[in-house]
Amino acid sequence: MKAIVVTGNGTNCEMEMAHACRLGGFEQVDIAFIYEILHNEFDLEDYHLLCLPGGFLDGDDLGSAKASAVLWRYAALSRSKKLINVLRHFIESGKLILGVCNGFQLLVKLGLLPAIDGEFFDQTATLTVNDSGRFESRWVNLVVEPRTPCVFLKGVEKLQLPVRHGEGKLVFADDKVLEDVKKKRLGAVRYANAKFEPTDKYPANPNGAADAIAGLCDETGRIFGLMPHPEAFTHYTNYPHWQRFKNMPEEGQGVALFRNAHNYLKKHFKGADGAPVEDRAESR
Repeated sequence: MKAIVVTGNGTNCEMEMAHACRLGGFEQVDIAFIYEILHNEFDLEDYHLLCLPGGFLDGDDLGSAKASAVLWRYAALSRSKKLINVLRHFIESGKLILGVCNGFQLLVKLGLLPAIDGEFFDQTATLTVNDSGRFESRWVNLVVEPRTPCVFLKGVEKLQLPVRHGEGKLVFADDKVLEDVKKKRLGAVRYANAKFEPTDKYPANPNGAADAIAGLCDETGRIFGLMPHPEAFTHYTNYPHWQRFKNMPEEGQGVALFRNAHNYLKKHFKGADGAPVEDRAESR
């Protein structure tokens, strides 16, 4: 299984993301600058997992990840090949996309999340300035939505991860979108209090996100974005109070998301050609 971590002007978490992919089991992990993709030095079709890490893409001009969303939507690899169509085919092929922090902001502003009824590239939500009016850097409790379709969260019920953002407040275009998100269980992870109960109260909810949603998935569960950083908790010593606890597992909680991604892909994409299992079955 192969993963690609896309970096760009202002991205600063690509190394941690790549390391987490390797810990999760990915045999090949490449870090590609966005312009290397535009110059055809890397081909998204060669990979199974697309990772969009955190940072401050293009200085967050026009709002967090907005300028980058415009680039992904309109940039061309050649006169006849647009980046957005390559991304669309990547999704249609059954592969996985993970966006963290700035990457989550990019997925939302590209219209890949929540993508109600499979309406990709139609923006129905945004991430805006925290209610506190300042940058928030803290560890938060997270509870996983029961029966969420998100493949990254299989077998996971709760998490503790750090957040580092100034624009993490999730808001929706209207109440209908939020109702659909709730109904379809697309609010995959939610900010929680010390009892791991979803909360709107600061600072457990660091930004005032609607319905305490910290991360969204699409209806297939294959596209997932969240503001907290799973790649920042891959070893027990990443946890700020690790010296106070005895017998903490060596592996940090964030690795589970990457391992789930690898296990899902290994099940659905087998063989040297990397084709989906069902496609090869049909060809025979």
